[in-house]
Amino acid sequence: MLPRLPSLAPFRPRLLQDLKGYNGEKLARDMGAGATVGIVALPLAMAFAIASGLKPEAGLWTAIIAGFIISALGGTSVQIGGPAGAFIVIVYGIVERYGVANLLISTASAGVLLFMLGLFRLGTLVRYVPVSVVIGFTNGIAVLIALSQVRDWLGLEVPRMPADFFSQIATIWQHIGSFNVYAFGLGVVCVIGLFIWPQLWAVDSQFRRQLEKIETVSALKATSRLPAPVVALVTLSLGAWALSLPVETIGSRFGGIPQNLPAFALPDFSWETAKMLVTPTLTIALLGAIESLLCARVADQLSDTPKHDPNQELMAQGVANFVVPFFGGMPATGTIARTVTNIRSGAASPVAGIVHALTLALVVLLAAPLAQHIPLAVLAGVLLFVAWNMGEWREFGRLKHFSNHYRLMMLSTFLVTIVFDLTVAVELGLVLAVVLFVRRQSEIFRADPIARTEQQITFRLYGSLFFGAVAKLDAIVAEVERSPAPLNVMLDATQMISLDTTGLDALEQLHKAVHKRGGHLGLVGVNPQPRSLMERSGFAERLHTFH
Repeated sequence: MLPRLPSLAPFRPRLLQDLKGYNGEKLARDMGAGATVGIVALPLAMAFAIASGLKPEAGLWTAIIAGFIISALGGTSVQIGGPAGAFIVIVYGIVERYGVANLLISTASAGVLLFMLGLFRLGTLVRYVPVSVVIGFTNGIAVLIALSQVRDWLGLEVPRMPADFFSQIATIWQHIGSFNVYAFGLGVVCVIGLFIWPQLWAVDSQFRRQLEKIETVSALKATSRLPAPVVALVTLSLGAWALSLPVETIGSRFGGIPQNLPAFALPDFSWETAKMLVTPTLTIALLGAIESLLCARVADQLSDTPKHDPNQELMAQGVANFVVPFFGGMPATGTIARTVTNIRSGAASPVAGIVHALTLALVVLLAAPLAQHIPLAVLAGVLLFVAWNMGEWREFGRLKHFSNHYRLMMLSTFLVTIVFDLTVAVELGLVLAVVLFVRRQSEIFRADPIARTEQQITFRLYGSLFFGAVAKLDAIVAEVERSPAPLNVMLDATQMISLDTTGLDALEQLHKAVHKRGGHLGLVGVNPQPRSLMERSGFAERLHTFH
């Protein structure tokens, strides 16, 4: 008889469900939200690409193509996909070690892996990653993003930044003499502006009524609703251009952004190369899955749309990441900042995400020549702001309220992410999570004596008898072997909730020790899972008492 294959997840994009009952009111909401997010995505997409060691158009076309595909095929109603800050460190490291061509191959391969994860209904497994591990590597990535922007923020003349943490610090220190005060000033103004812009109209009602008497207040109020990164990009770029400030720009480093559609091209591929890219591929797929599903959970909490389908979302992420490399793009995933902006702008369906992609494409095609005047220090300021918002810094202060296990997992993941890389950090975090879970469960298991006569001792078992807890039965075996006369052992298993094969083997050894001394072993109150294992193995038939 052939083994039964696991059922595959159906390919049902949320867009098809949301279009049922779609009306003009929802379309208006989606058009407004999509246009807003498209404008917000413009500076972020360029900044993420440049920080990743790529040209700015790589981020723009990833935001457009992947954003369109993820919204059209995804399993959420309001999530926005595209290049994300979490990928900066990973992509930069891959480009440094393997080159851009191999990054494209890794991204496409990760897309296939993501699609298979969704197809085989493995989307829910991402939820098993402990929150302490997620917070640890998120904060670690935020630190690395901030460090990667110090060069452009300070205007240092560094030809190429290395990928690892200590080398970056050493390189910055070696070139600190090329500090550019103009670039630093633009970066500082950008960061300060990004922090205070959303607060411009967070004033009390009395002051607001006084402002309303001023004729220009309505224009200022309308302006305050513009996305802060866009305002910083436009105003500071105009200021730097008007004053002819000696700062590096997109034009001076990259020659501007092409004002045409990206060309379809196949990257050079060979199996020898693919074998070298296993680790980068797994890293991209793992990070993409975690980020997209975490973002989808945030969207569920903030919006009143139906809960996301994790498997459909992973399949959409897989298609997007498989397609974008053929147009020179970078890895894509769900983006929390743009998704939150989409929700707060009134998005009602995935149509908003599609509009966001079309809006961004229109802006790029019409205004690409203007991008050459954007100072890199301003984009660095935007990314420093992103890194600050990305990190969950309050969690460090809350560590005192949690167990040592939680602290160890979070801090070790955080430090390893910074010093080594994300893959090692997540692997270490998961291994620690498993080891600490086993230790905690083994501490929970107990075998307490509850009755004793000359011929029999009775113990009550609590918790799970598994490979990490079997040593606690050694005391019962030792007591049986010390007894001068045959001794019966009765185990009350009403509080034993589970049993694995190692636990069953420990009971077998206890049975042999009791039987060898002329006594009997019995179990009473056996729960369904332990009962099933004991009966299937034949152990139940060998016991003196079993019920």
